[in-house]
Amino acid sequence: MISGEGDVITSDGVRLWFQTVGCGSQIVVLPNGFHLLDDFAPLADGRTLVFYDVRNRGRSDTVTDPAKLARGIHNDVDDLEAVRWHFVLGRLNLIGHSYMGLMVVLYAMKYPAHVERIVQIGAMGPYPSKQYPPELTANDDVLRDTMARLAEMQKDRSGDDPVEFCRKLWSILRVIYVTDPKDAEKIRWGRCDLPNERGFMRYMTAHIMPSIVALALTAESLAAVIAPVLTIHGRKDRSAPYGGGGDWAQLLPSARLVTIDDGGHAPWIEAPEVVFGAIGTFLGVDGGALSGHCGRPGA
Repeated sequence: MISGEGDVITSDGVRLWFQTVGCGSQIVVLPNGFHLLDDFAPLADGRTLVFYDVRNRGRSDTVTDPAKLARGIHNDVDDLEAVRWHFVLGRLNLIGHSYMGLMVVLYAMKYPAHVERIVQIGAMGPYPSKQYPPELTANDDVLRDTMARLAEMQKDRSGDDPVEFCRKLWSILRVIYVTDPKDAEKIRWGRCDLPNERGFMRYMTAHIMPSIVALALTAESLAAVIAPVLTIHGRKDRSAPYGGGGDWAQLLPSARLVTIDDGGHAPWIEAPEVVFGAIGTFLGVDGGALSGHCGRPGA
């Protein structure tokens, strides 16, 4: 039974916190998706959306054992399998944003029989160290100015309240994720009340990024991904270069790229009708809404 919120326990005993939206028979899982919860609620028509905090993030357990962090993004892959087992699902529909757009592909490589469809949005590309030409990146003055302001902010943190520092950081950082500065207030990703989120950059730098950089993805290895993939990418994405979206569309056996010409790292903000329309059409609706209660569809 899918309830409104609860916990998933991973194979090594880490607790992952989840929340569901909607009461439909098609299950769509959004790892690390709590920053998307409000914006993506329209997709809950005829579906049940499962948002969960991944390991060492958000409301999930703070992990202090180095052995439970060392595998980086590969932990997230196996934790997603724990989510599938928790809900007793045969196959998953997945939506992955940013580095989770890479993670869901790694999951489909390892567990191809368990994936129905994948949506990537502003996904980190398959070659994280690749340098793209200017027309496939968005390294503009806004990005350079933001990085300079963040560097200045980091110089003296003595006496800073951690929550207030986090809020200041996000007040500066959020502008890079949109194309119109007026939309920056729509980026509410900081979750600064949560210790895991205040310490995320240390975890990202020490464990997640090294595990990603060590990947050696090829067209041959990605041939294991048999599920259809919808890759949505903003041409003005400053966080994950647009060129990475093109690489995914070329490498994955059954992928289609939807380009949001004026879109940033959150392209649903600039073009909600296009983004949600494309996702809705791609996923379809499996059987419509359940009547009267939220339950688990047949696995």
